[in-house]
Amino acid sequence: MSPSPAIAFVLDARPRDLGDGMTVRRALPRPHTTESGEKRRSVGPFVFWDHIGPAVFPPGHGMDVRPHPHIGLATITYLFDGEIFHRDSLGSALPIRPGDVNWMVAGRGITHSERLRDEVRASGQRLHGIQAWIALPTSQEECDPSFFHVPNADLPRRNVEGIALTVIAGDAFGLESPVPVASRTLYVHGAAPERSSLLIPEGHVERAIYVAEGTVEVAGIDFEPGSLIGLKKDECVAVHAKTACNFLLLGGDPLGERFLEWNFVPSSEARIEEAKRAWKHGEFPKVPGDEIAFIPLPE
Repeated sequence: MSPSPAIAFVLDARPRDLGDGMTVRRALPRPHTTESGEKRRSVGPFVFWDHIGPAVFPPGHGMDVRPHPHIGLATITYLFDGEIFHRDSLGSALPIRPGDVNWMVAGRGITHSERLRDEVRASGQRLHGIQAWIALPTSQEECDPSFFHVPNADLPRRNVEGIALTVIAGDAFGLESPVPVASRTLYVHGAAPERSSLLIPEGHVERAIYVAEGTVEVAGIDFEPGSLIGLKKDECVAVHAKTACNFLLLGGDPLGERFLEWNFVPSSEARIEEAKRAWKHGEFPKVPGDEIAFIPLPE
């Protein structure tokens, strides 16, 4: 049963070892039965949510996510601390730093890797951020792949009741991000000082709050980092910062059932089997500058 009339569900992110030296906390996908008996695997178009860190890598260590494929989705990466070097099969090759956004549309198929520049690995770093997957409308699942990097300075910002808000993707608080989303999306970073409060706007079909750092209170309940708090539709809900904190608002229009296996998120199970065969036989495009290593298809 929901802990509050205003809260639809609560999920606690769980540790997942990705290999290659990377451990994350994953909040989505994970079935959760709401009081109405619904099995929830998404929030709006968000079908996958990994909380990276915060992790401190000593000199000589760091993440190395080898080339791997995606179809039928868009990935969005947003960092609070640290740096990741992105390469993909379109030839994109650049670092993402705190406050920037990487938006990669897989469509019919893309390959990418996430590593560290040599100088970052040599010095060590603190890495902290969110990587999410967003389903594409069925009409765009087989679109051409694309990649967009939006620097920190180009994202719209507003200070509301002392809380610094950044619209990462989609629209909220009268602002709209330049990230080219494919459907109505809510994705906002809130950096809140202790004892500040924010009324979560209505207007999006599905909404949730994710606590990345600090402690927040929602509907009279305290939540710690790793909590994903789903809000009931059209409920007027506020988030209160019990300590200085970072939280994310996420949601938007749900896009219907998606099948998720490994890195593939189409609306057809047959399409997953086709993608698995293609990766196994080396038919996905290579990543320029990272052509040799790859993550094999899980057996």
